[in-house]
Amino acid sequence: MGYGKHNRSKGGNSSRGRTDNLAREDESLPLDQEPEDEAPVPKVQLAMWDFGQCDAKRCTGRKLARFNLLKELRVNTGFGGVVLSPVGRQCVSREDYDLIKRKGLAVVDCSWARLTDVPFAKLRCTAPRLLPWLVAANPVNYGRPCELSCVEALSAALILCGEKETAELLLGKFKWGHAFLSLNK
Repeated sequence: MGYGKHNRSKGGNSSRGRTDNLAREDESLPLDQEPEDEAPVPKVQLAMWDFGQCDAKRCTGRKLARFNLLKELRVNTGFGGVVLSPVGRQCVSREDYDLIKRKGLAVVDCSWARLTDVPFAKLRCTAPRLLPWLVAANPVNYGRPCELSCVEALSAALILCGEKETAELLLGKFKWGHAFLSLNK
């Protein structure tokens, strides 16, 4: 069809085909399953300080926020749970699970190339933690050790604490999410 020409059916109701397709889609669902109205929610409260240093289209933290899987924090807002940060003095472990379950888990979203620009001293957190040596699977830093994206960092901490179901929920939002688990078995 050329520019400016509209596709109209000759005689009859043009929306009829659309309603037939909707009816067929409903029939394709198994009888025991109803369409889900609500998306799955993480069992743990997740949060992120976003410093806007990375590409917004590739930012895994922002994507999780769009799915309402984590809450964005302001710089002056404190966080009472475990915070994954390069200024931590010890690695996250199973011992942190009670605090994560009660108060949550947060991550600092910044560029690895611009760490010196991040005001870590202003981020009020009770339990800053590091992650062990892991390999990134995200498309930006694939194969680089210790340069994880937000979703990789959160998922790694959750798995280390025994919350694998929530970690898989987060990684499932990304095409490459399964690769992170297989690279770091």
